[in-house]
Amino acid sequence: MKPVIPVVAIASLAACLTPAFAAGHKTRPAAASASSLFTPRAVKSYGTVTVNGRKIAYEAVAGTLIVHPGNWDDAATPATGKHALGMPDGPPAASMFYVAYFQRGVPAQDRPITFLYNGGPGSSSVWLHMGAYGPVRVVTNSNTHTPPAPYRLVNNQYSLLDASDLVFIDAPGTGYSRIEGKGKDKAFYGVDQDADAFASFIMQFLSRFHRWNSPKYLYGESYGTPRSAALIYDLEVNDDVDFNGVIMQSQILNFDLSADDPQHNPGIELPYEIALPSMAATAWYHHVLPAEPAHLRPFLKKVERFAMGSYADALAQGAVLPRAQERSIAERMHQYTGLPIPYLLKANLQVSGLMFEHELLNSHDETTGRLDTRFAGPSIDPLNEHAQYDPQAAAISSAYVAAFNTYVTADLHYKTDLAYLPEINIPDWQMKHRPPNASMKLPIDVNVMPDLAYAMKYDPDLKIMLNGGYFDLATPFYEGWYEMHHLQIPRSLDKNIQYHYYKSGHMIYVRVADLKKLHANVVAFIRQTDNLGGRS
Repeated sequence: MKPVIPVVAIASLAACLTPAFAAGHKTRPAAASASSLFTPRAVKSYGTVTVNGRKIAYEAVAGTLIVHPGNWDDAATPATGKHALGMPDGPPAASMFYVAYFQRGVPAQDRPITFLYNGGPGSSSVWLHMGAYGPVRVVTNSNTHTPPAPYRLVNNQYSLLDASDLVFIDAPGTGYSRIEGKGKDKAFYGVDQDADAFASFIMQFLSRFHRWNSPKYLYGESYGTPRSAALIYDLEVNDDVDFNGVIMQSQILNFDLSADDPQHNPGIELPYEIALPSMAATAWYHHVLPAEPAHLRPFLKKVERFAMGSYADALAQGAVLPRAQERSIAERMHQYTGLPIPYLLKANLQVSGLMFEHELLNSHDETTGRLDTRFAGPSIDPLNEHAQYDPQAAAISSAYVAAFNTYVTADLHYKTDLAYLPEINIPDWQMKHRPPNASMKLPIDVNVMPDLAYAMKYDPDLKIMLNGGYFDLATPFYEGWYEMHHLQIPRSLDKNIQYHYYKSGHMIYVRVADLKKLHANVVAFIRQTDNLGGRS
């Protein structure tokens, strides 16, 4: 494969988007032998799903493909013994697990194909698979803690199989994917390395399943969105593989904009400004505003204007901000967020996402969610400054993991001694990145906006779809809007970008009413861009 895309550096992984605040899941020793684990595998099964009253028969394939780093020589003679593939002293390799669904009885060239993945970095695709678009869906509560097992799996009437074949991909080291070999972490755990692995997987998949001439889409959620930006540049520019569209959900392309810990990057005020509308939406939802507006969207438009106007001007003045103006801004922020004026003044008008999640309902000893601020749970320590866990992740994760472990064996008939790892902790993820045309990997926070912009200019037919939740403080919805409106593209390409927003959080599909809207919007996007003239 040709060299992978350049990428950028980040000061901390606080912005990385695994369901947060957990120590991470440690990989258990694999019972499978190295030779079997690093041999491609495919298990077929069959089923039907009913979407909008239409029954769709499909073939499912659960399996693995073997991926190598970008400098791999595929013509080299395989080593043996302790230096063989899949051995600790052998070359680094990844066995990447996937589940693919193909509608039966339709020629491949007449079916779009969508590659889906979650983020982290260090997350499997279990969330999109079991919560949004697979043929079955796990039932969870929309905004409160889901009771323990037994959990319900139901026919997913919002599966994307009505518009596209689907491939859910587990990133290296997550789910049933595994990495092995000398220098394996360095070979796969980084922005560029990750994009390279996914590009290699996708091209292998297109060949193995004869899908080169199908309309093609990327669908990334959370860290899956910067992955998509780096990946689409790699595929289109380096590998000559054009895609019809890139679907972004809960976007973050510039890590300088993360609302988690902006205090560690003083002088960069944008994170506070673009998070303010999500904080206002959260305060509106929990009924803590001094004067509650009747409708959310007009209220947020007003907050957006304040955030990028008077508030931005005040933050830009720093220590020379007059006291009277500081007080006036704090009073406005109180009206928009419900936070006490003395707290806002003590914080110098700078409230991070983690501070807000801890403080908003602190009088009730409750913490709001980070991924979805509609959720709330008991504070671990009411006297702390920051939220110490995410009530949304705590509320639904067990249901997703139990549902997948049940489904993969009972329905997909995929048997393995490996443990399914929904998330792994990767403390040494390499966040350095060299953007297109840069001479080196840059010593700044990761920003893959240049990669996406380059891909859009390289292929002016490429279409982008952005989906955001109002109640998301991991990747605030206004952050994605801001990024897309600051891409280095000609204005003639602005029309290639769609924007959709929902009264949900990071995982938009947790709220069924918004899963319905999301499904309809994504189906419309695919059908508008698949070049099939209504044949799909």
